[in-house]
Amino acid sequence: MPISLEKMSRKELLELSDKVAIALKNAEKRERQEALKAAEKAAAEFGFSLAELSGVSSKSSKGKKANAKYKNPANPDQTWSGRGRKPQWVHDALKAGADISDLEI
Repeated sequence: MPISLEKMSRKELLELSDKVAIALKNAEKRERQEALKAAEKAAAEFGFSLAELSGVSSKSSKGKKANAKYKNPANPDQTWSGRGRKPQWVHDALKAGADISDLEI
């Protein structure tokens, strides 16, 4: 059943547009899954996993916190890796005359 776009109202066209956008997203998800399965199957035929071939580790380092390098002498629970903005306790210690090396762990 062909759709006559010229006879549709603006509201009907907008609704159709929304439905098409959703259908496109769903189709892309389906096709991605199919492509992934096909790639995994092809890799398995050669005795590899897809992760081995792509060099992607299952254990990602993203989100891993850096080890603490400095600690607050007044409160050892407060630490800082030396990356990013200095915590207030570091500013306070430096202002009080401490050297940054005094705060090293």
